[in-house]
Amino acid sequence: MSEVYVEVNSPISFREKLASSQAFSQLFRDGMGLVEETAAYLDGEGRKESKALPRAAALTYATESMRLTTRLMQLASWLLLHRAVKEGEMSLSQVNQEKTKVKLSPIFAADEDTLKLLPETLVVLIQRSIVLADQVRRLDATIHAPADMPRNTNNPVEHQLGLLKAAFERKAQ
Repeated sequence: MSEVYVEVNSPISFREKLASSQAFSQLFRDGMGLVEETAAYLDGEGRKESKALPRAAALTYATESMRLTTRLMQLASWLLLHRAVKEGEMSLSQVNQEKTKVKLSPIFAADEDTLKLLPETLVVLIQRSIVLADQVRRLDATIHAPADMPRNTNNPVEHQLGLLKAAFERKAQ
């Protein structure tokens, strides 16, 4: 009969598990799929659509497609760093140091009147990238919450709840 011993005083690292979770895997697939889909659109059909636009709309198209591309490259960099944790290629502390080079920039979404000038496919890709960025920001706030948060040593769950609270407080800011 084999026995499994679990040390009660060391809680499971929610952050490490989250970086390796099924939820992250799905976010990774969705994010990288959006990057590929956007690249294919901008290099193909999007290029054709942009040439058919009036001058003002073409300038708007160029601006918004550049914002979209930049946003997606930042998100892809973040996703690839965190996949390295999942694959065991990097530790979460190493990723925490490297991720300072990846800027999860604030999203400057165009207003509705501007979006009306753009092809529908580009607008949908922009909206999907904003949703992805929001998901990544929430996950980032959870995974990289300050480790020096006060911890109630009597209850290991308190620390995990504190990390969740910190993530939702960052989301509200």
